[in-house]
Amino acid sequence: MAQLLKEADELVLRLTKVEKLEGVHSDIHVPFSCVVSVEVLDDAIGAVHGFRVGTGVPGYLAVGTFTTRDAKTFAVVHHDTRRGIRVSLREAAYDQLIVGCPDPEAVAGSLPLLPGGHL
Repeated sequence: MAQLLKEADELVLRLTKVEKLEGVHSDIHVPFSCVVSVEVLDDAIGAVHGFRVGTGVPGYLAVGTFTTRDAKTFAVVHHDTRRGIRVSLREAAYDQLIVGCPDPEAVAGSLPLLPGGHL
């Protein structure tokens, strides 16, 4: 299962070997200065839209890059992790990361506070 981790001054989306194959991508590293907000999602799979490069089954599985007219998203959401985290970004390769996880509140709590004191 993918993990959002703090490593030095970066947010890292660590992918498993299978997720790297499914998503046609390696781990993603983003400087914390690019993170705008972190939001807990009750329906992570429902938040993923767009043209896909990777693996996806609508409403069930989304692993890879999803592009719409307005945003470029990297998503890792499996059928057994309906809840998740949305990380909104600026001046980064992606506009947002959406990651399914069983306890998104714990993941959000493990990340450092952003300037202004919010996640």
